[in-house]
Amino acid sequence: MPGIADSVAVSRQAVDKLLGHRVLRRRSADVSAESLLRGAWASAALAGSAASLEEVRNGQADDPIVQGALRVSTELALLSGPWTSAQRQVLARLHALAATDLLPAEKLGRPRPDREVAHRLDTLAEVLAQTKAPAVVIAAIVQGEVLSLDAFAPASSVVARAAARLTLIERGLDPKSLVALEVGHLELAEQEQAALAGYRGGEPAGVVGWIEHCSRAIQLGARESLAICEAIQRG
Repeated sequence: MPGIADSVAVSRQAVDKLLGHRVLRRRSADVSAESLLRGAWASAALAGSAASLEEVRNGQADDPIVQGALRVSTELALLSGPWTSAQRQVLARLHALAATDLLPAEKLGRPRPDREVAHRLDTLAEVLAQTKAPAVVIAAIVQGEVLSLDAFAPASSVVARAAARLTLIERGLDPKSLVALEVGHLELAEQEQAALAGYRGGEPAGVVGWIEHCSRAIQLGARESLAICEAIQRG
């Protein structure tokens, strides 16, 4: 589709610039940890939390959305391997983590009981098992499907962004989970609903617009992580 190749290329350049930063030679774990923290905060903010980043950092944010997003970010490293072949199970685990304080225990890990939701999640898993498309594109489609279906209410948005991050890890674009893509999405929050509506409509232009939107979020997330690297370098 026109425009996709350019968006993918720009995103890859942004991530490659981040991966080339000298701080990562010795302190990539520190950058990843900070990226995950900021990502959890941003994802919670997009899901309706009013907590500030400093409140999250200092353990002062006790609202259930923040706590769910933090649980998700803590477990992402363990889920990147299973994501390759067991996407439905990983999505269920993400939901259980994100919605622990929002739903009764018997509803955790269960997608919305709707035939279309079940069918499209199965189709998504089949596509993920076969596609060789670029990681940027796949991450956008994963996020778009979970969001547009509201498959894992009331934590669908947190689950969707976590699944997108897992895709970037598993597909090799961001293997150490350095890119704070959720922060990028927070910066683009005013455009998200229009972009998602275009994706949900299913027309080629709408799908392209959504992929470009997600690509821009990755670029902004890489910029955020570059700032983290610079802050660590300055001490």
